[in-house]
Amino acid sequence: MSIKFLIFHFGFKSQYMKAILNTRLFVMLSLLLITSSLVLAQSDKKALELKKLETAVTMAKTKVALNQKKMDVADSLLTIGVSMVADSKAEVKTIATDRKKLDKDFATAQKSASKLTTSKDKAEAAKAREDLKTITAKYRADSKVLDTRLNAANKKSTSGGANITRGKSGKASAKNALKAANETLDAAQKRYDAAAGTDEKAPAKVSKKKK
Repeated sequence: MSIKFLIFHFGFKSQYMKAILNTRLFVMLSLLLITSSLVLAQSDKKALELKKLETAVTMAKTKVALNQKKMDVADSLLTIGVSMVADSKAEVKTIATDRKKLDKDFATAQKSASKLTTSKDKAEAAKAREDLKTITAKYRADSKVLDTRLNAANKKSTSGGANITRGKSGKASAKNALKAANETLDAAQKRYDAAAGTDEKAPAKVSKKKK
């Protein structure tokens, strides 16, 4: 073989090898870019999924808190209602005692004044009649005050009973809603924990109040 042929042969072969190497390098770089893109895409997808699950947990916590607040309001209505009914009963009992005393005092004063109205002493009899009118007027005024107090006590009892009814109804409704909300929260939390894995720290759960 001539020197020119050998130079040509090896030069061609060298260019061929370079072309192969360049092609392999291009393929490897392309695969690396594709793999990196897939990894990034999967990472972004997981992050997006975790964000959605975290949002679901947050919304579930909000629902639990809302229904817990309704439960607290219902309990408050029950407490207020029971207190109002108890106060009303105590007031009615006090009014009954006051009325008994009023009637007794009036009967005594009326009897004493009535006797004097028949006195032979005209001045004394006239004064007794005026005293009797005053005693009667005062008795009626005091009785009216007691009637007003009794009406107020009865209204308080009625309002208290209404609060108890509303409280019981609201508590029953809130209890069922709270139970459902807590179940939803538990499910959302479990989905988040499963998706996050052991390397991720899940958001803290809302504490549940037992009623």
